[in-house]
Amino acid sequence: MPRKRPLVVVTRKLPDVVETRMMELFDARLNDSDTAMTRAELVEAVKACEVLVPTVTDRIDAALLAHAGEQLKLIANYGTGVDNIDVEAAYKRGITVTNTPGVLTEDTADMTMALILAVSRRLVEGERLARSGEWGGWSPTSMLGHRIHGKRIGILGMGRIGSAVARRAQGFGLAVHYHNRRRVHESVESELEATYWESLDQMLARVDIVSVNCPHTPATFHLLNARRLKLLRREAIVVNTSRGEVIDEAALTRMLRDGDIAGAGLDVFEHEPAINPRLRQLENVVLLPHMGSATLEGRRDMGEKVIINIKTFADGHRPPDRVLPSML
Repeated sequence: MPRKRPLVVVTRKLPDVVETRMMELFDARLNDSDTAMTRAELVEAVKACEVLVPTVTDRIDAALLAHAGEQLKLIANYGTGVDNIDVEAAYKRGITVTNTPGVLTEDTADMTMALILAVSRRLVEGERLARSGEWGGWSPTSMLGHRIHGKRIGILGMGRIGSAVARRAQGFGLAVHYHNRRRVHESVESELEATYWESLDQMLARVDIVSVNCPHTPATFHLLNARRLKLLRREAIVVNTSRGEVIDEAALTRMLRDGDIAGAGLDVFEHEPAINPRLRQLENVVLLPHMGSATLEGRRDMGEKVIINIKTFADGHRPPDRVLPSML
C-alpha cells in the first residue's frame, strides 16, 4: 500500500518548477498570490497541515505555534535565515525545523560586492544623472568616487557568505579583516589572507568597508549600534546583505546624514518592507529591495532543498538541514 502523502502548506508563491515538483510528491496547498499570508491564514494553516513551508515574511512565533495541531511535525523554511521562526518553541512542541543553507552563498556574496562598488563609485547617482538628460559631458571633477583597491574590508560574520565575500574581495585587491563568534581554521585564514579581530570595536576603527554577513539572532540584534558606528572612520562605508536588525538603522541614518559615515549599501532593513523615510532621502546610500538572493538559480535550488528536507522527513529519516536551538 503506498505511503500517504503529507499535507504541505506553502505560504508564498514559489517558482513554477518548485511548485510542480511539490504537487507531484506531496498533497501540496499552494498560495497563488505573491502576497504573505495573514495571521489568521497562518493559524488555519498550522491547524491543518503536517508540513509548513514558510518564508522570511512569515512570523512563526510561539503564539502561532500554540494553535498548531498535533499533526504539524515539520517547518521546512524556504530560506537560510530562521530568525522568522521561534525554533526553541517548535523544538519544545516536537516540531522539526529545517532551512536551505549553502545555496544562496554565491548570489549573496555577488550582491555584497555589487553594493560595495555601487557605493564607492557612486553608480546609482551616475545612472540617475545619465537618465536625467542634464548630463553635460565628461569633466575631470565630475562624479568622483573612491578606489577600493588597497583598502581594508571588515567582514562581520565569516561563515559561508562571509568567506565568499572575502574571496571576491581578494580579487579586487582588498585586505581582508574579520570578526566572528569563533575564529576560523588557520588554513581558511591563510587561504583568504584574513586578519582576525577578537574585538569587533578594534576592527571597526581600522577598516574602510564593513560588510555585514552574520545572521540575526538575539546576540546580534543591533550589534552595530550607535556606539560602534561612531568608531568608524568618516571615509568608511557600510554594506548589509544579511538582516536589517543587525544595525541600528536610526543611528546609521543620522550618521550618514551628518557625514560621519561616507556611505552605505543596504539590501535589508530593520523594519522591512518599511524603510526609514530619512534614509530614502540620502544621496550617499544605495537601497535595494532585499534582492541579494534573487536569482532564478538560487530560488530553484532553495526549492530543491525544501523538497529534499520534506521527502527525507516523510520517509522517516532525519532531514539533512535540521536547525536546532543550540545552533542559533
